[in-house]
Amino acid sequence: MACFIVPLTLAVIVSIVKRISRGLAEKINLGMLEVLLWGGAGLLALEHIWHGEVVPWPPFLTAMQNPEEWSIALHEMATNGVAMTIATSALWASIQLISRRLGISLHREAIERRITTTISTEK
Repeated sequence: MACFIVPLTLAVIVSIVKRISRGLAEKINLGMLEVLLWGGAGLLALEHIWHGEVVPWPPFLTAMQNPEEWSIALHEMATNGVAMTIATSALWASIQLISRRLGISLHREAIERRITTTISTEK
């Protein structure tokens, strides 16, 4: 019903932090976390639209049309939404940890340089 709101909220926060603090964002690769969160929230929202749980008129969430059902939506956000956000963040942290241990650079410039170097040396 409303589980996509939690990763969506974190995606907005990460996007703002990434824009404000470019040095920190590049150091800890916030771009990857941003893409994971926006992509996950977008797919969840699409799935909820497909199943008719999100509608184009207020209050937009079918579970929140009746005040008695708000607690159900809030419970889903607190359980499923938080769990998915933690899982996504843990995946990002794991990728960062493994790449640092192996000495692999995940920055776009390093990858593009590697591809350009490989292409220019092949003959």
